[in-house]
Amino acid sequence: MNLREARQVIGALETDPDAARAFGEVYEIADGTTVIPVTTVRGGARKPLGVFVVKDGKASWVLAIDAERIAMMGILVGLVSAVFAGIAMVRRPPWPDLHGTVDVSK
Repeated sequence: MNLREARQVIGALETDPDAARAFGEVYEIADGTTVIPVTTVRGGARKPLGVFVVKDGKASWVLAIDAERIAMMGILVGLVSAVFAGIAMVRRPPWPDLHGTVDVSK
């Protein structure tokens, strides 16, 4: 296949106009706030990034990821691993067993 044939094949393919759309439909709430959802497109899959919120002429960015929830999960995993490590050390300490008698007669 030469370059001309490849261009004809690519030109004949149907394109989806919404496939590369990064901004979603604009929503307006009753109090006058405007919300614009934003996504990223990779390999045909869409991943939500967050929303732009426009209120009283000021725009702000709100992430779709809850950072506090991720931080709490990290703390919880750390606490659980510390508990399991403590239990393991109580059951079988990592230091060697030093059982024996001391001869003080010498």
